[in-house]
Amino acid sequence: KLNIGVDTIQHGVEGLVYLLTESSKLMISEVDFQDSIHVLGFSDELNKSLLQLYLDNRKEIRSILGELAPRLPSYHSLEWRLDVQLASRSLRQQIKPAVTMKLHLNQNEDQTAQVLQTDPATLLHLIQQLEQALGEMKMNHCRRIVRNMK
Repeated sequence: KLNIGVDTIQHGVEGLVYLLTESSKLMISEVDFQDSIHVLGFSDELNKSLLQLYLDNRKEIRSILGELAPRLPSYHSLEWRLDVQLASRSLRQQIKPAVTMKLHLNQNEDQTAQVLQTDPATLLHLIQQLEQALGEMKMNHCRRIVRNMK
């Protein structure tokens, strides 16, 4: 009926979906949304229609996106044990430490446990990397990104 190719219509619909989902994810204001679509070169009437479509549906789009998000397990508790092998039949004097951890997780009202084992040097390296990542989260650049993700 429109005498337009299928690919053109498909790309238009995908672009509209992308515009609405990304705008809803970031919960941008009316002014920011208008600035975003103004550069597309649409008529004022179409810009107003898109703005009204966004304002009417952004809460519903956010709720649907929240339902589609993967449910990741959350931390519940941690048990740990330090094992040290002091000798064996072949080696009379050796020190071989190992840290065994049992990580309890909650996922969808179910509790699961993961058993992990590592040597102390690897565990210290992991702790340093996690502390570095936490330190980077306190930087202004990361705070801006996290604030825009919500």
